[in-house]
Amino acid sequence: MIDFLRGKLAFTDTDYAVLDVHGVGYRVFCANPYALAAKEKEELTLYIHHHVREDAILLFGFETREEQSLFRRLLEVSGIGPKVAIGILSAGRPEEVVGAIYQENVTFLMKLPGIGKKTAQRIILDLKDKLADLPMAVTAAAAFGGSTAASKPELRMPGGGTAAWREAKEALMALGYSEAETDRVWPKVQEKAKDGDPVDVLVKLGLQALFHG
Repeated sequence: MIDFLRGKLAFTDTDYAVLDVHGVGYRVFCANPYALAAKEKEELTLYIHHHVREDAILLFGFETREEQSLFRRLLEVSGIGPKVAIGILSAGRPEEVVGAIYQENVTFLMKLPGIGKKTAQRIILDLKDKLADLPMAVTAAAAFGGSTAASKPELRMPGGGTAAWREAKEALMALGYSEAETDRVWPKVQEKAKDGDPVDVLVKLGLQALFHG
């Protein structure tokens, strides 16, 4: 399976780009091919989802691993194929889509191409608890927890807690972690955190501690 392609952008159309890799032109369907147009004749890397079906072999490309990962999660939802998934990413930034899923924002999801009410509800049901390992989930979780994350400094509070950690804890619990789990990793977060670290940094450190047990 093809994981990524590195080559020169040869051509862009409404829904795909052609990447010249050592003289071979690969047609790669993209969320926004025209965003790549400024890089024509330049070498670039596209992360690939290699989709094989009975009547075709299709390549879908992304500028970041994060977009590639979210695309693949969307494919896990019943009724969503690659064309619908790429349409979702063409209309909404990855962190917006993830944030809408965490917030159960059906209205936002219904504005995306090919998504009706039932499909929006299915996306939320199927994916809300399966996105915590995506890098953009940190930003989305902080927003879901009501944090103004990046702009709030950490405030030391009695008992070794912090006002920022309370918000980060809410964000982690919104991702599906229990209060006991978040309390368990707090000492590890304290070891790595610096004075003044904002909420989004604490969420990231918390996720790292949770992932590594």
